[in-house]
Amino acid sequence: MVANIRTGATVGGAIRYNEEKVNRGQAEVLFWNRMLDPFDSAGRMSHERCMASFEPFLQANRRTTNTVFHVSLNPSPEDRLTDEQLGEIAREYMERMGYGEQPYIVFKHRDIAREHLHIVSLRVDSTGRKISDSHEYDRSMSILRDLERKYGLHPSIKGQELQDREELRKVDYQKGDVKQQVSSTVRSCLRHYRCASFGEWRTLLEAFNVSAEERTGTIEGRDYAGMIYGALTDDGYGIGTPFKSSRIGKDVGYEALQRYYERSKTALKEPGTLDELRGKIADSMARSSSRAEFCERLHDTGVDAVFRLNAAGRIYGVTFIDHEQGIVANGSLLGRNFSANVFEQLFHAEAKGRGVSQESSEQERPSSKESFRPGPSIHPLDAILELADVQAYEEQQQQLNRRKKKRALRK
Repeated sequence: MVANIRTGATVGGAIRYNEEKVNRGQAEVLFWNRMLDPFDSAGRMSHERCMASFEPFLQANRRTTNTVFHVSLNPSPEDRLTDEQLGEIAREYMERMGYGEQPYIVFKHRDIAREHLHIVSLRVDSTGRKISDSHEYDRSMSILRDLERKYGLHPSIKGQELQDREELRKVDYQKGDVKQQVSSTVRSCLRHYRCASFGEWRTLLEAFNVSAEERTGTIEGRDYAGMIYGALTDDGYGIGTPFKSSRIGKDVGYEALQRYYERSKTALKEPGTLDELRGKIADSMARSSSRAEFCERLHDTGVDAVFRLNAAGRIYGVTFIDHEQGIVANGSLLGRNFSANVFEQLFHAEAKGRGVSQESSEQERPSSKESFRPGPSIHPLDAILELADVQAYEEQQQQLNRRKKKRALRK
């Protein structure tokens, strides 16, 4: 069994995420501890009733910023557990982690191949004191090993993380074998996310330190179209030499991506597909007074916001990456209430107060909590990619092939 522990600033986002799963029939409430009945008179899960249970603890909070304790418990796919057993495991885990006297609610998710639990609670007690998180990871691992033995569960392999997207990790140029890293990340993104356009695809890859550029044109009367991939630093700057998609495979090339965009468009047009993402964004917007706070609250729900700012610090674009649902969507795709103009107006006072000079410096130092990247027109990667012009590359390859044929004929 593996536990993935998250922290955050707003418990409402964590509750909303699980509530949406329940309403979609992808999850159910297993039980709750020291809380009001979370269901309304119509039998539907009530966000308001859940928040009413947490509110006294939040009001008593003294100075803890990240008040949310959100953990997923993931048994092996080979384990077959009853709801009663899952409940016992969840209760013992929370008790031993120090949350036995806290309000918490346990959800059983079945939206992927294996059933797993999500537990939402608070990191502050009824007196407003923070519950100790000292050696939290080590304590969690020790408890899980005990639970595996007690319930006869399959032990997790050391270093294994049972996550929905195991292969997805940021490319690290310093580790070497960059082509293999980029190849693995690009293919994994194709499998786990839906992007309806190249702009969304590029934004997604940049989140994993991968650059992507389209190259289209005409050579000697023939049209060509191709893709170039490369590595980025954590600051979003190109590093190393970009390479053609053909060095990875046709499945990540230009034509394959056009088909992928069309499939994604069709899937995202299905009724209700974007409702959960819209709900997460709207909730974070209503509770945030700055762009940084908005990004942090949204991040707590498993969604990253990538803002694009011009030289004057004005927001001209925004893309949302929902890692839980595998959706990448520009604000315009979600509706006019989530467009760049709406966010510019919402956070206009913040931008005006700080001044243009500070905004410009922020563009040069993207924050992990407030994700945004400068537009492609000012990205230093463009200068590097000009050196990798497709036509020059193809001509070089043709010359090499001709030389090989000549050598073969001489032999």
